[in-house]
Amino acid sequence: CEYAELLKKRGIRVPDMAMAGGFSDEPNVFKALAMGSPHFKAVCMGRGLMIPGMVGKNIAKWIKDGELPKTVSKYGSVPEEIFVTWAELKEKFGSRFEEIPMGAIGIYTYAQKFRIGLQQIMAGSRNFSVNTISRSDVMALTEDASRISGIPYVMEAFADEALTVLLD
Repeated sequence: CEYAELLKKRGIRVPDMAMAGGFSDEPNVFKALAMGSPHFKAVCMGRGLMIPGMVGKNIAKWIKDGELPKTVSKYGSVPEEIFVTWAELKEKFGSRFEEIPMGAIGIYTYAQKFRIGLQQIMAGSRNFSVNTISRSDVMALTEDASRISGIPYVMEAFADEALTVLLD
């Protein structure tokens, strides 16, 4: 972010940037976007998306072999019970639905869960589009983290606003 700001001050176009590094859940993606705001435009997810794909593929095999583990069978015994997006995808793709591998259905289902979770976090922080997420949406928990990142220390963040409310 520091280098991006230097480019911006020099009038040089700042390229869109992405963050990567083990992201697999909504809160951490939100924090990465906030910490890198306004320059981070994406958060890369490799393993976080590969796992539901592999699980979906395995579910197809387990159903075929009659070996569905209890961790999955508690949701159902057939794909339309296990995957909450099954009916949506079947309606959307019609006769071509059967061509979709269950691994892809697993990834899509996870992506939909992720979308909803990120929307909930954003709504809770009063951000109704990704481009409104900013560094003011996060706080540093230690003074060292604050000094290094430039993000306000939790004990100082919004102190002026709080005093305004308390003293008025």
